[in-house]
Amino acid sequence: MVSSPGPRVVVLAGGVGGAKFTLGVREALRRRHAPQATVIANTGDDLWLSGVRLQPDVDSILYALAGQSDTVRGWGRAGDTERVNEELQAWGAGWPWFTLGDLDLGTHLARTGWLREGLTPSQVLSRLSARWPLGATLLPMTDDEVDTRVLFGDGSRMHFQEWWTRHRATIAPVAFENPGIAAAAPAPGAVDAIAAADVVLLAPSNPVVSLGPILAVPELAEAVRSTRARVVGVSGIIGGRVVRGMADVCLTAIGVETSCVGVAGHFGSRTDGGLLDAWLIASEDAASSTAIERLGIRSAVAPLWMTDASATAEMVEAAFAAAGV
Repeated sequence: MVSSPGPRVVVLAGGVGGAKFTLGVREALRRRHAPQATVIANTGDDLWLSGVRLQPDVDSILYALAGQSDTVRGWGRAGDTERVNEELQAWGAGWPWFTLGDLDLGTHLARTGWLREGLTPSQVLSRLSARWPLGATLLPMTDDEVDTRVLFGDGSRMHFQEWWTRHRATIAPVAFENPGIAAAAPAPGAVDAIAAADVVLLAPSNPVVSLGPILAVPELAEAVRSTRARVVGVSGIIGGRVVRGMADVCLTAIGVETSCVGVAGHFGSRTDGGLLDAWLIASEDAASSTAIERLGIRSAVAPLWMTDASATAEMVEAAFAAAGV
């Protein structure tokens, strides 16, 4: 008797939360001797800075899977230095509040050089991924540039990274936009991976600025809605509070309550044209299960603190159980 190879898994992810979650997915699949997951990463917070192309969410996931991330600062490469950044600041170049580490800058220079030579972002990421045994296939959501802009009440706009990193989301936004995203095409392989999956997981990433841009790529959103796979989202809200970052500010700007129920409603049930079959919420929010079920979304409860890869793998197993795999 031939044993099942295990579930084929696609993860939609962005940010530090998404990077941590992918480590748990990799560990859960390793325990099952299952195929490697495909991770579709947010590129909405990409930017050009000092002549180089930065992909912060892509790199956070890349470094995490490679065991190269700085887990103390929560971003960038472990053991990095900042000599080049200091020199850029001395020249008055770049953004004084946006640090580029030397090792991290090496990644950006390699990426930019390959882009200038005519490679697509997908091809560049394939080259970057080949350096380390990642245990997953990492794809950008699109090869098109669809950077996130933050809109304010006075009609002005700001790049997401300036609003997030410099101002720490203290300026109240009224909306977020990704110019050109309506015409953006999914990265090669992304739609096929979703179509062939047994489970599609929405990582506990920021629903608005990490998962939002991925799902705003028209063909990607439709692929998630139409896949035969079960679609399970994992709440990034525990006990009614965001785990990290300023996701609550983003949710408020688009009129969504900062709660596991509010975000579940934001994504919606697939039976009603939304995205979710099931929604994994924290043990602290178990009382919200009934409200989620009323939305037509199956509710599942588990500990959601991603303290390490093992604990996160157990969380992923709870998501698999909710998907019936």
